Amino acid sequence: MNRDPMTGRRGFLKLMGAGLASAVAAARGEAAPRQNGDEDGGSHPPTRPSSGGTYVGELAAPPLERVRAGLIGLGARGSGHVGLLLKLDGVEIKALCDNHEPTARRQEEICREAGHDGVKVYAGGDYDYRNLLEQEDLDIVVISTPWHWHAPMAIETMMAGKHAFVEVPMALTVDDLWRVVDTAEKTRRHCMMMENVCYGREELMVLNMCRHGLFGDLLHGEGAYIHDLREQMKDIARGTGSWRTDHQATRNGNLYPTHGLGPIAQYMGIDRTEDRFDTLVSMGSPALGRQEFAQKNFPASHLRNRTRYICGDLNTSLIETEKGRTIMVQYDTTSPRPYTRHNLIQGTHGTFGGFPDRIHIEGRTEPHHWEEGEALEAYHKEFEHPLWKHVGEVAKKAGGHGGMDFVMLWRMVSCLRAGEPLDQNVYEGASWSVVSPLSEKSVAKGAKPVRFPDFTRGRWKTTRPLGIAGE
Repeated sequence: MNRDPMTGRRGFLKLMGAGLASAVAAARGEAAPRQNGDEDGGSHPPTRPSSGGTYVGELAAPPLERVRAGLIGLGARGSGHVGLLLKLDGVEIKALCDNHEPTARRQEEICREAGHDGVKVYAGGDYDYRNLLEQEDLDIVVISTPWHWHAPMAIETMMAGKHAFVEVPMALTVDDLWRVVDTAEKTRRHCMMMENVCYGREELMVLNMCRHGLFGDLLHGEGAYIHDLREQMKDIARGTGSWRTDHQATRNGNLYPTHGLGPIAQYMGIDRTEDRFDTLVSMGSPALGRQEFAQKNFPASHLRNRTRYICGDLNTSLIETEKGRTIMVQYDTTSPRPYTRHNLIQGTHGTFGGFPDRIHIEGRTEPHHWEEGEALEAYHKEFEHPLWKHVGEVAKKAGGHGGMDFVMLWRMVSCLRAGEPLDQNVYEGASWSVVSPLSEKSVAKGAKPVRFPDFTRGRWKTTRPLGIAGE
């Protein structure tokens, strides 16, 4: 890959002095300095001065004959990405990094068994990923680490001349989201938040239906992440719960909004010509379930019982868009309740609702009734998304949340090899992720409204809508 003047080791050090230190400080748990621009108040969407870079809403990087990949973070999520990338044509895994060496070595062995020899392993502590980034022969880096590492690692990846693909959320603070956006503009590198739910079969079909106008003018959406994860509290030294539980004790808001929100944002064309998020109001229920679980499952002197959990068991956040559309986003990883993402979109001519899937289209559906079960197959036949038609059967066999992970990775690699824009740009990742810090602020202010930053600095108005691949 050709390297820009601001990438490589010299550029890395120059940009480090220009702002990365703050993001790295955040990863260490240190306070980062506030930047100009408040995310609420004022008659216009809060923004910041130009980054001095170039708008990358429709960035198309030079095509790659082969995609040379490095992966940082090889736990449950990262190891899944390794397994799926090994199934894709045109991908070569070159480097692996994890601060737990046995985990890294296990994935190295899996790569070797799949014919990917000579994979370099970096397992020398929390910051050994920087040595991985100095490799000249990587095109992309997939980041699947705890949340607080996402922003600094994505920033450093782009500054090292690689495209960054980061797990959700993209960052935890408004300031760090601006830093990610500014770095993408300065380096002209992709930074895509890997929101896999946007590639689910139902979500892709509904996107296609929205594009064909089946629901009429869109009015309202609902998304959620309701997933009972209390058992993760038993992860103490390692595992997702070993760090995710800490967020329940230090933050009160909608901590994980993008799974439910991402598809709704794509249906509505958020940050792509049609609309943008404008205002958010957030409120949380009492925080009771985690403490009760700890009392039932751990000794009185255990760390889990010495911790005070402050995040409301159920958070409900309401978004109003610039066009006046409304979106409800809920978060609950504590209550004994079956999993749901809601995935509801309502328009002037009909509604789709998920969990369970059901649809009502005026003129096609009997009044005051839902079409459910086998009746939905007619819609799949008519509106199945081209991506699912093309690789859906392979995806289901490959696995990864019902195939959506495979479709996402397949699509990422296809776009990179063809030199085409990605389906999710850095601004969308920032807009979807910023719901978390904004919700924390709204909850702290007694459910007062807060304004969304416009990460595009007004350029969403001329960014082409997300197309339907294959049409």
